[in-house]
Amino acid sequence: MLMKKNRAVIGLTLIAGSLLLLQGCSNKVAYQDATEVETTTIDFGSTDLQQIAAKMVDSLLTFPPIVEVTRERRPVMFVDKIKNKTTEHIDTESITDTITTRLLRSGKFRFIDMTKVADVREQLAFQNRGGMVNRNTAAQIGRQIGAEYMMYGNLSSIVKKSSDVKDVYYKFTLKVMHLESGIIEWSDEKEIRKTREKSLFGR
Repeated sequence: MLMKKNRAVIGLTLIAGSLLLLQGCSNKVAYQDATEVETTTIDFGSTDLQQIAAKMVDSLLTFPPIVEVTRERRPVMFVDKIKNKTTEHIDTESITDTITTRLLRSGKFRFIDMTKVADVREQLAFQNRGGMVNRNTAAQIGRQIGAEYMMYGNLSSIVKKSSDVKDVYYKFTLKVMHLESGIIEWSDEKEIRKTREKSLFGR
């Protein structure tokens, strides 16, 4: 009888120990400041995106000819897709989304979303040809404002590595073209360089 009790105690102890071990190995989730420097990996990350957006917006809004153009009006611009020339899978649309949002909030520019042209065309057709929308409230075809400027750019990288060091150089270039004349009114670039050294334990 005593041996059965001892076995039962040992069994419960092992179960309790296993549960504690599992709890100790569980993942912990915590919110962090989105603007903090992110150094989890050497790959393109949130800090790189924020640095690029801040540099491009500040440069564009303080460029004297652009300051003059936007002094009394808000030019209309559309953003072309940023070409990703790196070997990484990078969501370049997130970069232009952040830049566009900051420029809109500055009150200096207005934007046309070219990714929604097909949806807009479909909605205009529905309002004007479907017979289901009051003509007095239907948005009229042919009244959209044309963009005056186009924003476009490239993201490229150079990667070099040895047995214990990896070096990544990023260069982001952004341009603004006046559509009617084809003249590039503004251009700037942001360079980022990151290195990673292997630890003594090979991690």
